[in-house]
Amino acid sequence: MEALTFLFYPFLGCVLLILIHAWFGIHILERGIIFVDLAMAQFIALGIAVAFLMGHEGNARNLYAALFAILGASILSAARNIRKNVNMEAFIGVLYIFSLAASMLILDRTPHGLEEFKTILNGNILWVTPSDILKTFLLYAAIGLLHFVFRRKFFELSSGRGNGIFWEFLFFLSFAFVLVSSVQLAGILQVFSFLVIPALIGRLYTREPLKILVGGWGIGLAASMVGITLSYKLDLPTAPLIVASLSVAFFFLLAFRTWRGRAAG
Repeated sequence: MEALTFLFYPFLGCVLLILIHAWFGIHILERGIIFVDLAMAQFIALGIAVAFLMGHEGNARNLYAALFAILGASILSAARNIRKNVNMEAFIGVLYIFSLAASMLILDRTPHGLEEFKTILNGNILWVTPSDILKTFLLYAAIGLLHFVFRRKFFELSSGRGNGIFWEFLFFLSFAFVLVSSVQLAGILQVFSFLVIPALIGRLYTREPLKILVGGWGIGLAASMVGITLSYKLDLPTAPLIVASLSVAFFFLLAFRTWRGRAAG
């Protein structure tokens, strides 16, 4: 019973993460910019690293993360112009590697740089608090409502049928603010896996957004439960176990889909 109580809030945190990230994952896969989450998350982590260097904690650290989120959203909202001069995935890769290198250089100048880098990468979702869950829920609910109201506009943008710098900026800004919370809650590894893998699993069997969401949510929650439980039982890092569980589920379902396709053929 004690274990269930301890694991309840980490699992609830995973529920919130999967619900919002699978939705954004559909858009990211549709746009074909798979690693934008990794680049944006690392860019926000660069802001957190700067806050570490300046000795800031709490709300001041969140302010740095938010400022870098706004800057990152501004850069990515200009993506349609960037495409004219360079491959978008290549640009995202350069943004990621720059953010990673800059973060490492900055954290090298802090007293506990290695530990802080591991925290940014892996997160610490096992120790999430009810207060963290409430703040995350309120933020995700507000952004979810925004995307529900303007879902057609955002889908038009993602499918290439819409345009408008304001709507593009609003999409990436809302995505960036989700990542501000997510990176500090769960770390870059888990956030990236929650964005891509659930939506990718859903797309193995359908192209309908609602069915993709339902399928991705179900598999994501099951993998999260397995990862958190194993982490608690085996005293191993939580984020890598959740990522591994989700990846194994994807590989299994991909193999099954391939086998079924061959059998039908």
